[in-house]
Amino acid sequence: METAGGTGLDLRRVAGRWSLRTAGHAGRFAYFLLDMVRSLAEWRIWVPRTFEQAILVGYGSIFIVLLIAGFAGAVTSLQTGYQFSNQFPKYIAGGIITESVILELGPVLTGLILAGRIGARYAAELGTMRVTEQIDALESLGRSPMSHLLLPRCLAGMLVIPALVMFANATGFGVGWFAAKSSLGITNADFIYGARFFFRSFDLWYSVIKSFFFASAVVLIPCYIGYNTQQGAEGVGRATTDAVVSASIAILLLDVVLTQILLTGTQ
Repeated sequence: METAGGTGLDLRRVAGRWSLRTAGHAGRFAYFLLDMVRSLAEWRIWVPRTFEQAILVGYGSIFIVLLIAGFAGAVTSLQTGYQFSNQFPKYIAGGIITESVILELGPVLTGLILAGRIGARYAAELGTMRVTEQIDALESLGRSPMSHLLLPRCLAGMLVIPALVMFANATGFGVGWFAAKSSLGITNADFIYGARFFFRSFDLWYSVIKSFFFASAVVLIPCYIGYNTQQGAEGVGRATTDAVVSASIAILLLDVVLTQILLTGTQ
């Protein structure tokens, strides 16, 4: 009985600590977003920095994004041929490849890749600035870290990542088309017919909406974690890991929630 009682007490303590920690992070994150909104008035500071960050994010990420999208399109084509080639008309492959890339693979894979690349970078940069007191020095000079450091990074990511998702969709579609012609023997006319038969104009908006929410998770969560880093170099390493894991989990959760909401709204 003592063991069971002790276990129950430990579980309550763990649940209590987790609840308090979650509530604390929720409150700090809300103030974090509020301070960022207030910093929008200082547009002369964050506008040029946003363009600089947008170039770094877009130019630095385009290769890995297109590479992953191309492999995703090729694998989808090969799997389609393996699963459906002997059961359905070949033009079905055009619709399956197109819809799979645009609705799911393009946005989700791009978000997860950028959570590792951009999220880790933002968390490490801001965490290093925090533990080396660069942010404190900026505040002591009367400068706002929000307008100088955080707002440009967040806006750049939310502007560039949806564009990267569109490039990923186009690349996955093109490579999937080429792979389908090579492996399935499908003609251009059949592939285009299948792609157009199943395609709806809302599909592109579906992909854009997902990419915007994924971009918010990729930049906001790592920036928040990096900005609140503590405990020196060890804290920077922990913050970087936590940022990537948290952003990736948020993307997967958003994928489920947005899919349910958007598909329900179209029915």
